Amino acid sequence: MPLITENLAEHILATSRCSPSCDDRNMALKCMLDLIGAAIAGREMQGPLAARRTACDLMGSGASPIWATGETASVLGALLANTSAASALDLDDGHRLARGHPGAAVIPTVLAILPATNARAADVFSAISVGYDVGVRIAAAQMPATISTRQTGRWASVAAAAAAACLLMPREDQIAHALAIAAVLAPNQQANGSSGYSRLTGNDVKEGIAWSAVLGLTAVNLALAGHTGPADVFDHLEYYDRRTILKGLGSRSHLAGTYFKPYACCRYIHAALDAFLDLVSEGKIVAEDITGVEIETFGWALRLGNELQPATIVDVQYSLPYCIAVAAIEGRDALTPVAPGLLERRDLTSFAGKVKLSVSSEIDALFPGETLARVTVSTVSGRHVSDVRGPFGDPQRPMSFADIEEKFLRVTSQALSPERQRDIVDGILDMPADHGSGLLAALR
Repeated sequence: MPLITENLAEHILATSRCSPSCDDRNMALKCMLDLIGAAIAGREMQGPLAARRTACDLMGSGASPIWATGETASVLGALLANTSAASALDLDDGHRLARGHPGAAVIPTVLAILPATNARAADVFSAISVGYDVGVRIAAAQMPATISTRQTGRWASVAAAAAAACLLMPREDQIAHALAIAAVLAPNQQANGSSGYSRLTGNDVKEGIAWSAVLGLTAVNLALAGHTGPADVFDHLEYYDRRTILKGLGSRSHLAGTYFKPYACCRYIHAALDAFLDLVSEGKIVAEDITGVEIETFGWALRLGNELQPATIVDVQYSLPYCIAVAAIEGRDALTPVAPGLLERRDLTSFAGKVKLSVSSEIDALFPGETLARVTVSTVSGRHVSDVRGPFGDPQRPMSFADIEEKFLRVTSQALSPERQRDIVDGILDMPADHGSGLLAALR
């Protein structure tokens, strides 16, 4: 029986030789525009600024662009900087089966190595598709009894390696070793995030995605140079479920299950935000009249930091009560993205204290396949109750390309001129014709 890394390597090579489906092409275009917007909006955050300095100081100079900054670095340096920016605001895409964010690792990896290849647009779409697909399969197959942390950094290295291998075209045995190297050396993330043991989640390490992307690309280059890894890494049932990894392999990419985020906060918060905002809009409710907000949701949402007095923007991203307070007092647009002016606000802290969270057994049973919520808003004149719903941007309630473009224009409006925004959108749309040259030029 072939090893799982060998099955995946064969799948990656087969994908690189076939034309992507129309669905994969269209989803890849949406993913690129969405992820680039998240990175540009997040590039001046504390974590990405530190990553940018580190990239230039320790990883060397080069011609690879650090998006929309006018700066360049080595391929790995630019990858570290761009991926750090992409995951800084929690605006990047995700996948329910993976319970994490494949795009922040895959797309910067693909665009970082694109200038050094002769890849066509179809090759780019295939690399994105197989990167998402392999990453989601590995993430979904993790056995919780032995791999307790669910952070993206645990598996994003494998996603990035798969995408890079699709463009760089190593031999099948080299791809298998690259996947093994990426899996073994991935950051373990035992401490950080909602499933880590540390309770101080408001820090810039977050899910370790940036280092995983760097590692994934490095793993492919190591394998090309003859480095090996334990190719049986996924063939241990106590750690990974073989059937989950191989089921439907090659028939349909998990890229199709990608969700997009209209708000710059953890996806676990979005269903409650949508329900709350709809109740407020439909009932013409103002914040001053609200006496309480009850949110019934799934258990993992209660494991977020949920700080009532967040000290950092990252704290806000992981606080369901505070995000509800922002939506109530400042409105929907204040969450795309979250600005420093929302910190140390007594009115927001006071409102957040009115938000009560509880676990619904009905909703919890459907997690992680769905992240649902029911919201009740109490006012001086009565109670308003939502239905149980999932968030906008899920495959069941998809965002169109026009929705993604509107989000891109909104979140980058403070960073880019309208002309520059148009250049990037056009660069995405023109990829089938110019194979990415226009997009790469616009990102400089």
